Formats: sequence, C-alpha cells, structure tokens
Amino acid sequence: MVPKKDTAVSSSSPYDDDLNGVADPRGSEQELGSSSSKSRRAFDRKSYSGALLFNFGAFLLPALYGTLSKLWVANIDSSMVVTTDVYTYIGVVTECINEGLPRAAWVIIGDKSSRSLSSRLSLSYTLIAFQAILGTILSIILLAAADKFADSFVPIEVRAASLKYVRISAFSALSSALETSVSACTRALDKPNVPLLISSVKFAINIILDLLLISKFHVGKAKPSVNEQAWIRLACDMASSIAGLLYFVYLSHRKRSSTTLPEQRAEKVHPSLKALGVLIRPGSITFAESAVRNALYLWLISGIVSLGSDYATAWGIFNTIRWGLVMVPVQSLEATSNAFVGHAWGKWRSEVGITTLNPKASRQDLLYITRPAFISLAIALAVEIPLCILLSTVGAYPYAMWLSNTPTVAKITTKMWRTIDWCYILTPHPHSSPPSSSRQDRDGISTNPSRRICSIDIDIDFTIPHPQQDIYLSENQHNIDIHNPHSHRSLQNENERLNKGD
Repeated sequence: MVPKKDTAVSSSSPYDDDLNGVADPRGSEQELGSSSSKSRRAFDRKSYSGALLFNFGAFLLPALYGTLSKLWVANIDSSMVVTTDVYTYIGVVTECINEGLPRAAWVIIGDKSSRSLSSRLSLSYTLIAFQAILGTILSIILLAAADKFADSFVPIEVRAASLKYVRISAFSALSSALETSVSACTRALDKPNVPLLISSVKFAINIILDLLLISKFHVGKAKPSVNEQAWIRLACDMASSIAGLLYFVYLSHRKRSSTTLPEQRAEKVHPSLKALGVLIRPGSITFAESAVRNALYLWLISGIVSLGSDYATAWGIFNTIRWGLVMVPVQSLEATSNAFVGHAWGKWRSEVGITTLNPKASRQDLLYITRPAFISLAIALAVEIPLCILLSTVGAYPYAMWLSNTPTVAKITTKMWRTIDWCYILTPHPHSSPPSSSRQDRDGISTNPSRRICSIDIDIDFTIPHPQQDIYLSENQHNIDIHNPHSHRSLQNENERLNKGD
C-alpha cells in the first residue's frame, strides 16, 4: 500500500485539490471540525457531512426500489415473491469479488497525499476493467449452473417456474461488479455524486418501466410476469452502471484537460498490469475474508430455503426490511468513513515518509486516522438502537405483513427479526463475519452464534403455523434448528402428546 515505482508522488497541486477537495480531518479548517467557517460547506461533497448526504441518497434509492419490487411481484403472483430473492443471493455471490479489490480502493486510490492524480485515475480504470472481467466470468458461470443454483436457493414449490428468472438474473453479477467498482473508485476520489447518479438513473428507469409494464396500472391487457420484472431490473442495472462509468470518465477527462500543470497532462492514464499488482496486494486479504464469510452465509440460506416456501419468503422479507430500512444509514456511514479514513491514512503516511517501510504510529496518530470511523460509529448507534427497538416492539409484523400479505410469513419474519435484530446493533456495519464461539442459551441450551441466524426460538405470545405440517407451535417450544428436519417431527409429536393430555 506504499507508493513505489507504480506512481509518482503528488506535490499537493491546486488541480489535486480541485478534484478531490481538502479532506484532511485535522485542524479547524478541515471537514470534521466544527468551526463556523465550515458551515457553508455542509452540503459540499468534499466534506464529511456532504459526502454522507450523497452516500445516503445513493444507498436509499436502490433500497426503496427493492421494497417496491416486492409489492409489484406480490400483485403479479404472491407465490413468486420468493423467486425475486434469487437476485439477492446472486448479489451475495458477487460480493466475493466486490469486496476484494474494491475494498483496496479506500487506502490505495484514496491516498491523495502520496499518489499523483494521474496514478489514482490509472488505478481506478484498472480496478474497473478487472472487476468487469470478473463479473462477466461469474455471470457466465451462474448462467451455466442455473439449475444447481435454483436447487439450492429456490423452494421446490416454485423451482421449475423460477429457472428462467435465475438465468436472466445471472448477468446481474456483471452489472453489480461494474457498479461497485465505479462507486468505490469515485468515492475514494471524493466524487460521491457519481454513485448517486447511478442510483438515480437506476431508480428512475426502474420505476417508469415497472409502472408501464408490470404494475396494476400497466399498459395493455396482457398479464405481466415475474420474468418481465427480471428483464427490466437487469436492463436498468446495466444502463445505470454504464452511465456512471461514462460520467466518471467524462469528469476525469474534463479535469485533466483543464489543468495548467504540464506534468499532469503528460502522465498517461490507462489500465495496466502494474497498477493491478498494486491493488491485488491489499485486495487479496479482503477477498479471502469475503469468500469465506459469504460461503458460510449461502450455506445457511440453503438451509432456510430447504424448509419450504414460507420460510424462504420470510427470510426474503426479513432481508428487504434489513437492507431497505436498517442498513441504508449504516452503509452510508461506512462508505463515508472509509473515504475519509483513507485520506487521513494517506496524509499520515506521507508525513512519516513513504521510504519508511515499517512506520510506527502514535496514539494521537491512530486517533487522527480513525476519527471519521468513530464519528460514523456514534451516529450509527444513535440511529440503529431506537430503530431496532421500534421494529422489535411494534414495527416488524405490520411491515412484514405489508410486504408479504401473508400472516404466516409475517409471523415468521417477526420472530426472525426479534431473534437477530441485536446483531445489527452490536455489529453496526454490513460486512462483519459471524462469531465462532459458543454460549449458553437463556434456557441452558448450548447454541453457536454463527448458526443463530438459522435458529428460530418460538417463545412469543402468539402461535406460528408450521408451513409444512398442519400443526401450531405453542409458546415455550424453543430452539428449532432449521438445518435439522427431525426437530420439526419432534415438535409435532410433542404437540400430539400435549393434545392427548388435554
């Protein structure tokens, strides 16, 4: 992560400041201070608060569309709502590549103190090109393995009807890889308006086409299908990603053309293997972590899907609540803090000297570098704790009922939320790996927190109809392991025994 021969060292040119802003979190003249001189820059994308607003909008629009798409698909065929979760699970697979090299952008491309602007742009183009290639390869693999993917992540009740949806959605891996790489690069370059443009284009086109083709007020008399929604979503994802890429290239070209510094114009900006090597060193670590974490997550999801359509639909509704309401502020804060931590790290590294291979940071230096992260953490806790308490007490069931229009699914979703909600308070960021230690449940039952996500404790004041058996699970019947189908039979036997006793 230390600049070597791959890049020239920047000399703090006016051009650099013009493109990237003055994003040093130290001092009364910088973004994270509270002086009156910065109040005018509250909405400047080069400041912490301005970048946070841009990022919030960029994450809010896709989350809002994800919620609306559930409602529209439910109007077409409520049994096919679970099929739309294929898009989410393909996104989880794509996260393995999206959390590799793009994660390195914060400290490599975000280092504006030690790297020249041309070098940072070359690194950005290299990252985007490499991710596009990986996304294409992954899309082809998902298309070829659509049958096996459906076997693992689509309930058997709608599996045959969902194969075409899976094949269409396979290429969302390409659009996701392209969008994520462009967004990571532009945020590291203090250009959060580019991800906002991507989200705005995607949201606007999606809403217009959905209203015209698959909503209750669609044009024509033909009944819309879920596959039409998949085609619309894929087309909008690709169009918005390409629009964001073109806008980024345009901004970069315009800035380079307007500079008066000859050395900036002389440097070539293009993808290169040398730049790829710079990104791979830190990116390989985050890629390995993401691959392991998401593999475990998909294994857990396959267990939920194996329980049947109701549980699979409930998990999809749970994720819609999670990503559509809870995680939007967290993602916004994370993206903002990552950019400013990267800037602070680059400035500190430049001050220490890039020739020092093993620099040592003082406590004051560490606080300076991590200050944006602690600010984001404080805001996240202030927002997430009241929100999670509100959803756990009164909000989860009506919200789930509104999205699913099925009481059984809404009840299961509510219990899922009440079981898992505090995980999002204790780990207020979307990229945490599951814990590995075990503990004792409140009833003395040993549980593994990493499997807790797939363990539903039925101890609330209503009964939940089991979707696969004509029974009701009464209160105080704890710890249903969804990976163990025998637990459901034992509960049925227990219910029969209790009924005979009555």
